[in-house]
Amino acid sequence: MKLSHGHDQTIVNGISRIGFMSGGAKARWKDEEIAEVAKAAGSTPAKLRARLIALHESNPMLGHRGCRLGITYPEIYEMQARAILEAALNVEEQGGKPVELEIMIPLVGFKAELDMLRDRISQVAEAIKAERKKSPKYMVGTMIELPRAALRAAEIAETAEFFSFGTNDLTQTTLGMSRDDAGGFLTDYLSKGIIARDPFVTIDVDGVGDLVRIAAERGRKTRANLKLGICGEHGGDPDSIRFCHDSGLDYVSCSPFRVPIARLSAAQAALTIITKAE
Repeated sequence: MKLSHGHDQTIVNGISRIGFMSGGAKARWKDEEIAEVAKAAGSTPAKLRARLIALHESNPMLGHRGCRLGITYPEIYEMQARAILEAALNVEEQGGKPVELEIMIPLVGFKAELDMLRDRISQVAEAIKAERKKSPKYMVGTMIELPRAALRAAEIAETAEFFSFGTNDLTQTTLGMSRDDAGGFLTDYLSKGIIARDPFVTIDVDGVGDLVRIAAERGRKTRANLKLGICGEHGGDPDSIRFCHDSGLDYVSCSPFRVPIARLSAAQAALTIITKAE
């Protein structure tokens, strides 16, 4: 099992996650910030503020974000894909090692979403090849963050070359709990014995974990060499790492400060398997 860190960065160890959230809270924008962005965009503060209000969502966590944004505004993904692919070429041209890119599409629930966005990325790669006479090698995969994606993993794996389980969102969408708001009642659930562990700290093995196992099994039935891993806060939790190892995942991704504990936990999980085999 491999470890990577800093999973919230744009490019980590050749893994690029494209797409970002829309929605947002209009009250967070200061007048001077709106004026600055409007000026840079060649617009007016009034038009920009009106656009912010139009894009506001009551529940942005389940709203217009991830791959959905790329479906509606394909130019965003095209821009990001071009930046990623050209950056990889620039590194190579400057004497660096060839970058093995893994472009990860978030929040996929339907294979058709991934197909459409993969085709967009392919078109950008072909355009870059025509302009620069070469294009970097890359893989396209997806984050499994929705129960539907886990259940339809066999179909999604026909297009995806790797899965990264986004366990933060998968926990939220499976349990119907907001990570930002659950603190108000999780302490009662813990004290009353409804749950044994905070599911946002340690993977809920029976629920979220079952979806991970189902997706891993179904995905690899379609694509035997499917690369599997997780990214999220669970990637730094020893018990969650042990679960990932036992479930056949290839890597975990975690925040930099969690790397020492994650390395130790991964090694302990591997040694446990070796000891049992002997």
